Amino acid sequence: MDFLKEFWDFLRVRKKFWLLPILLFLLLFGGLIILTQGSAVAPFIYTIF
Repeated sequence: MDFLKEFWDFLRVRKKFWLLPILLFLLLFGGLIILTQGSAVAPFIYTIF
């Protein structure tokens, strides 16, 4: 949790709020890839892309 606090302080001080949506997208996309590996949901998710 200390990393998240430091990252938020960095964004706030440096005024780099545009990094937040990029980071959230990467986390969601990474979670989607981890979810689809070896699961029964994989064929349905692959049809989206």
